[in-house]
Amino acid sequence: MLGAASRCDVYGVRDMEPERISYHESVRRMYEQIRKDGMSNLWDRYESQGMGGDPDRRCPYCMAGTRCDLCSNGPCRADASKDRRGVCGISADGMAMRMMLLRNVMGASTYHYHAEQTIRTLRATALGRTPFRIVEQKKLRRLASMLDIDTSGSPEDTALRLCDAVEADFNRSYYQESQIVEAFAPAERKDLWRALGIFPGGIHGEILLATGSCLTNVDGSYESLAMKAMRLSIAMAYQSQMVLEHCQDVLFGVPRPHKMMVDLGVLDPDYVNVVVNGHEPFMGFAMIMLARQPEWQERARSAGARGLRIIASIETGQEIIQRWSMDEVLGGFTGNWISQEPMMATGSIDLMACDMNCSLPLDPEYARRYGFRLVPVSELVAFEGISDRLNYVPEQVEHQAAKLLEMAISNYPSRRSGEKHVRDLPAGEATVGFSTESILELLGGSLDPLLNALKSGQIRGIVGLVSCTTLRDSGQDVHSVALAKELIKRDVLILSMGCGNAAMQLAGLCRKEAAALAGSGLEGICSSLGIPPVLSYGTCTDVGRLSELLRSVSEMLGVPVKDLPVAAAAPEYMEQKATIDAIFALAFGLYTYVNPVPTITGAPRLLDLLLRGCREVTGGVISVEKDPVKAAELILGHIEEKRSALGI
Repeated sequence: MLGAASRCDVYGVRDMEPERISYHESVRRMYEQIRKDGMSNLWDRYESQGMGGDPDRRCPYCMAGTRCDLCSNGPCRADASKDRRGVCGISADGMAMRMMLLRNVMGASTYHYHAEQTIRTLRATALGRTPFRIVEQKKLRRLASMLDIDTSGSPEDTALRLCDAVEADFNRSYYQESQIVEAFAPAERKDLWRALGIFPGGIHGEILLATGSCLTNVDGSYESLAMKAMRLSIAMAYQSQMVLEHCQDVLFGVPRPHKMMVDLGVLDPDYVNVVVNGHEPFMGFAMIMLARQPEWQERARSAGARGLRIIASIETGQEIIQRWSMDEVLGGFTGNWISQEPMMATGSIDLMACDMNCSLPLDPEYARRYGFRLVPVSELVAFEGISDRLNYVPEQVEHQAAKLLEMAISNYPSRRSGEKHVRDLPAGEATVGFSTESILELLGGSLDPLLNALKSGQIRGIVGLVSCTTLRDSGQDVHSVALAKELIKRDVLILSMGCGNAAMQLAGLCRKEAAALAGSGLEGICSSLGIPPVLSYGTCTDVGRLSELLRSVSEMLGVPVKDLPVAAAAPEYMEQKATIDAIFALAFGLYTYVNPVPTITGAPRLLDLLLRGCREVTGGVISVEKDPVKAAELILGHIEEKRSALGI
């Protein structure tokens, strides 16, 4: 193990300013501990990638999106100002859009893997082969009815027919229109998408079409590639995101508002702590169900612990905490993906179960140093040097969950007797669990109170904050929190999703008391309804759920989605799933703020399409701005323009 000084020498880093570490005190404190422990960490690795003493500076061609290594003639670099093209002849615009589409394919594939695992779980549950059950029968019947599925017989019969129908839709060819999109998308969007030739087929067919188009010497047109990206994004939003979230609701409950403790302070080293990490909640739910049985708590106490807890992390954690309340077993939520290394370095974890997405390749070093078991529970996840594995199988999940709990309990004595454990880290309270259904319930069964608040100007507009978190240009969550504060100050209601949702929760913006930070109009609404100004709306997969809410608002106001006083914001997007979310927002007709600046700046015609031209195609437009105050003003300007056009 390298000492602290040696490790810093390897990466050639200097001390970073606190605001470049994180918005959160807990993470800043743990960063100092990690460096003292001599561990490689995100911040030092990020800084070491910089050039010329600037941690944010990278290869100019990479930053501009104008380099390509897809064939043996490359790597190639393009320069639009000189009409310098790749060896094959592709322009800078085509090169940048092709790489964006490939990122979109990765994002769509990962989203859809989650969707297929959800349907697999629902089918096994309907056949009585899992410990789960159908808890939202009314929602199941509504979903089935929307897809013209027979709802006669038992809920299990309906669930099986639903599984058959959505899987058939997933497998349609790209030239066969998706019935899921037909059922759930707004009528005016469907008409537009058909006119543009971007109404999608099945998600697998769309992935085939998009990926095949990116082969060398196949599709070199940035406009064509952009339209294929939109097709893919529409298939993803409805077939992947909407299906998986609604079906998870059927199994585990519709999210409804409740309190949850958040931040690294939820970790107590005196307990056996099992962290569920990633994006799929199935193994986590199964472990909570078992851990709530007295015999499992007694086994933990017999090992010397005060008890056994399941700790929620990242998006798997969000899926769980949005639906299930905190108790002695569900011990709270730690944070988003940048909080991962600080969380592991607390020395309070006995086992981390990693499903697909957001488990860092260097996690094994942390497992060895801080004495916990690291177990992949998805075929998608693998670590160098880790032999433990327990791939999720719905029919075996109860046995698998028990095995993981046994591993964690047996690990406790050695972990507890090891290095010192970090205690007394910050923890706070957040209100979580908002959804379309729970918002309707809160409003008395109708969206009218929300629409009236919009019409009267108490709420100027609504922003769906769907974001990751990144170290580009600022510390973890710094930009997201700053933007959110500026928006609520301007009477803009926020629905937060993804890793950005964790930013809001840990920053205290999902507390009722945060209404004091809002403008007078929004503060009044929050006070009357007993809600925070930022509604914790779920994970990045809830983009589909958000589109359904906007469809309802659009239909009730009688105007197209593109004319609503709403916007999407991704103030700290990071990875490939976020890029396809942004493309869907464009296809859906939304003003879409993104930060950091995407790697397309070397593609002037593509930039013009996304920043301006797309407004005339779908009604959506991309906005980029590094300053959160200016970004908030731009978003508000868009909202006010739409309000003026509506005469409100």
